[in-house]
Amino acid sequence: MTQPTDIRRAHALRPRALDLYSCAGAAAKGFEVDGCDIADRPNYPFPYHRGDALEYLAHLITTGEIRRYAFVHASPPCQDKCSLTVGTNRSRGWGGTHEDLVAPTRDLLDKTGLPYVIEQPNGRARIRKDLTLCGEMFGLGVIRHRNFELGGWTTPRPAHVPHRGRVRGWRHGEYFDGPYVAAYGNGGGKPSIPELQAAMGITWTDIREELTEAIPPAYTEWIGRAFLTSRTLETAA
Repeated sequence: MTQPTDIRRAHALRPRALDLYSCAGAAAKGFEVDGCDIADRPNYPFPYHRGDALEYLAHLITTGEIRRYAFVHASPPCQDKCSLTVGTNRSRGWGGTHEDLVAPTRDLLDKTGLPYVIEQPNGRARIRKDLTLCGEMFGLGVIRHRNFELGGWTTPRPAHVPHRGRVRGWRHGEYFDGPYVAAYGNGGGKPSIPELQAAMGITWTDIREELTEAIPPAYTEWIGRAFLTSRTLETAA
């Protein structure tokens, strides 16, 4: 098992969350956060452990260190079941094989006894869609639907907001204009790095891969507020 590095601790009023499969850290807004990702992420803006997320979570459970956290956010790799993989890429024979880590991640999260979310994009990922958030809900320049399974807590599901138009760029040989940028891939009229940063609400990384894999920070800021509200209501009940 990978041995964890020391995690810096900071006193804060916000709950401390563990951000698994953290990438560049966009899913960590709304909490005081410690991240974990298997790749080197020098742009990650919070205390960070580099290592296998499942091994690290198992270590925290075994040692009892998991008790330092109030919440866990997990974004297992989504390429296996996302819409692009199961749709266009598969029909055209593009891409390779990908591992589905949703089930083993959920198994360990249930063992923590902590409230959590598992995030996945639209597609065939086997999660409950307790929440679906969209960039238009937050006035962003991306649509970027993301689904969240809530474990150990609940919150009312927000209503979806109608889109104002199409995603700008080329699709199957035809160009479309619209108010949103395509936050994935490299070709086909994709946005520049500054356009992508502005559309996603992310300023701390200028690496395209990290930006296109990220969740808009507004999503988990909303989830953080919803989680705190749910706990306040439980205390008052």
